[in-house]
Amino acid sequence: ALDAAVAAQEAWGKTSTRSRSDILRRAFDEVQKRKDEFALLMTIEMGKPLSEAAGEVNYGSEFLRWFSEEAVRVDGRYTETPEGNGRMFVTHVPVGPCFLITPWNFPLAMATRKIAPALAAGNTVVVKPAGLTPLTTLYFVKILEECGVPAGVVNVFTTSASSAVSNPIIGDTRLRKLSFTGSTPVGISLMKLAADNVLRTSMELGGNAPFVVFDDANLDKAVDAAVIAKFRNIGQACTAANRFIVHESIAEEFTTKLTEKVKAFKMGRGTEEGVVIGPLIDDKAVAKADELVQDALKRGATLRAGGHKVEGAGSFYEATVVSNVQPGSAILTEEIFGPVVSVITFTDEADAVRIANDTEYGLIGYVFTENLARAQRMIEGIQTGMMGVNAGVISNAAAPFGGVKMSGVGKEGSHEGIYEYLSTKYSMTPNPHL
Repeated sequence: ALDAAVAAQEAWGKTSTRSRSDILRRAFDEVQKRKDEFALLMTIEMGKPLSEAAGEVNYGSEFLRWFSEEAVRVDGRYTETPEGNGRMFVTHVPVGPCFLITPWNFPLAMATRKIAPALAAGNTVVVKPAGLTPLTTLYFVKILEECGVPAGVVNVFTTSASSAVSNPIIGDTRLRKLSFTGSTPVGISLMKLAADNVLRTSMELGGNAPFVVFDDANLDKAVDAAVIAKFRNIGQACTAANRFIVHESIAEEFTTKLTEKVKAFKMGRGTEEGVVIGPLIDDKAVAKADELVQDALKRGATLRAGGHKVEGAGSFYEATVVSNVQPGSAILTEEIFGPVVSVITFTDEADAVRIANDTEYGLIGYVFTENLARAQRMIEGIQTGMMGVNAGVISNAAAPFGGVKMSGVGKEGSHEGIYEYLSTKYSMTPNPHL
């Protein structure tokens, strides 16, 4: 796969930006035409409700449209030296063959979010989809070929022995860029490997998102947003709200309202009408969710809804709400990646910021308040790469996605996204008039 990418790099890098743009735009149109096929494939492959899978097709395809437009907008600079003795040129060139490792939870969107900017920038790629969900990516790459991507530009391999195959690729000096979405421990290991060849890296890693609700918030809107922020993709998202930090004066009312909604969720196969809670990705995910819930309960938390594995076929875990979660509970420090709400309280603004920042992660945070000045202080005070104010979903192809601290490095999407796959090149010529 890497041999093919290396062989195709020079020709693809010299392809006009308009040609690359046209290919990506055709791919956007084609994915939209096959929206129902993609949605069903994702639901069968990883279990998410069909309506959410359709939403992922819309979201994922937008990266194709966005970067088809960004491909022709890469800029440069031409300036005179301060001394006046030369002309300075700053351009951006393809970084070179890229290795893209995508996760199982959003098998289409995470593929398009990496492949589209890499191709737009003029790079060839080797893609390794998650072993649990390779089919969606394979189908997407087939569409890219149909839309005109030349042979060798996009190469895919599937494997259940990730490190055995990935490590040699990362260790090959011909590779120039590594992009990974997944857990922080794996990301750290990959960064260490990448350091040997000083590879450019983009890392979108774990999260432990705070969801802060102040006493002046619109509670009904906050509860509705909590449902989206927590239970989208059955809680299996790095952006999922992990810790619900609620002002002590409204904590009971908020928890009661949220619990009522959670108890009404329909559980079942993702293809069934009205299902909110489908199966988790595997039995390990179920065991982890249950372990975190049981630990919280042992430490004094109160079970308000759910809290049990579902016996029978499928990796199901009940939609769960636990309140009065005590400090030191693992559910507050580990990424849950399941349909579990954990509620803790705070006393004042400073306390909310302290609790929100009491984590090694810094991907995204959410805050709910009707006070604009307070919202701005929280945006500035909470240590995350992204913040949602009175909103439970903020991801967009036009927005720079990425975190700080142990949640990763680099940005995906937006204007910044394409520059992750470009190298800045500077050149100077003498002043022709001297």
